[in-house]
Amino acid sequence: VQLQASGGGLVQTGGSLRLSCAASGRSFSNYVMGWFRQAPGKEREFVAAISWSGVSTYYDDSVKGRSTISRDNAKNAVYLQMSRLKPEDTAVYYCAAAREPVGDWHRIIASGMSGFGFWGQGTLVTVSS
Repeated sequence: VQLQASGGGLVQTGGSLRLSCAASGRSFSNYVMGWFRQAPGKEREFVAAISWSGVSTYYDDSVKGRSTISRDNAKNAVYLQMSRLKPEDTAVYYCAAAREPVGDWHRIIASGMSGFGFWGQGTLVTVSS
């Protein structure tokens, strides 16, 4: 699976952004998809994930209630709508696909980064205070 993230940019505190991730290659609709982020000087961290069917979603507490992950399997795309952005949301955001198709949702979530084997190049989100 090849992934290309886009939609990052500079936004003021309280603003919104919608990140997109275009996928190509293997059967996209069979993969759990996720968003991660890496702030300057920090480890990459989990943000959100969505099951291959789109029925199940999971969020880190830091973005829960402010972000929505969604996917359009017909378009081979996954999205992350973020609102009420804070300066601490500033980071490079990466989309990722699970290591294996039709994987166990709970096992992939519990595995964190190690559950994802395909990564996009990242898109920078900067939230100004």
